[in-house]
Amino acid sequence: MALTIENHVYREGEGIPLILVHGFPVDHRMWDRCATALMEMSDAQECTQYPIWAPDMPGAGASSVPRPEDSGARAEDGALPDALDLMADAYVDLLHAASYGQAIWAGLSMGGYLVLDVQRRHPEAVAGMALLDTKGDADAPASRAHRIEIARECVQRHTTDPVMFFTEVQPGDSTVKQSPEYISQFSTWIREQQPAGIAWRELMAAGRPDLNDQFARITAPAAVICGENDPSSAPAVMEPLARAMTGTDVAMTEIEDCGHFSAWERPDIVAQALHGLIARVPRVIAAE
Repeated sequence: MALTIENHVYREGEGIPLILVHGFPVDHRMWDRCATALMEMSDAQECTQYPIWAPDMPGAGASSVPRPEDSGARAEDGALPDALDLMADAYVDLLHAASYGQAIWAGLSMGGYLVLDVQRRHPEAVAGMALLDTKGDADAPASRAHRIEIARECVQRHTTDPVMFFTEVQPGDSTVKQSPEYISQFSTWIREQQPAGIAWRELMAAGRPDLNDQFARITAPAAVICGENDPSSAPAVMEPLARAMTGTDVAMTEIEDCGHFSAWERPDIVAQALHGLIARVPRVIAAE
């Protein structure tokens, strides 16, 4: 089994790569602003230019939709219980193919599921970890059923309409989330996705295991970042996650007037938090 992942390199460099893992239902471009801020920050401080990558998940952006035979087992309700593991393996294979043994992993939302699963399956590949606007819980039955229904609609109607709710303004949303710029940009990105790719990622997430047991096993330097206006991963969700990381040093960043896609909404603040994490990763753990 092999999943195809298209990597996007913001910058080549020396030392350990920073791998930015995007959220759902968009692709690597949600990191554009943050990656630019990181590069400007490291240049201004005359830091070593480290590699910055942002792969597209299978079925997102430029990455092809996995075939059924490459997606592992299928549960009775259609969920894909092996898919997250297969994706984690594929990301680490991408790292090894470029002759690196470790990376600093930063995952937002669904990207956080991926990063936690890399920790579970390949802890030796984790030199540092940032979790943004995410959680370790498996889906509750109602959430799982909702994902599966969205996947069914996307495929049957060949549309991304079922996930356009990510652009709808809700009470309590951040200033940026309510802005025409956000609504226009994320609407465009969602409509550019492959409906079958949206469906695959929903079925992957529906089938994922509970990953809460991983937090205490993290030993690499860590960062936890979230928007105070995030409806699903606010500080009330993320702070206990950070406290559960008892085996490492954790820096917590809570961002005022910020929603779920913190790396796009407040790229400078997120870049500063990631820059701080990178500074805490021992330089001796360089590319192999």
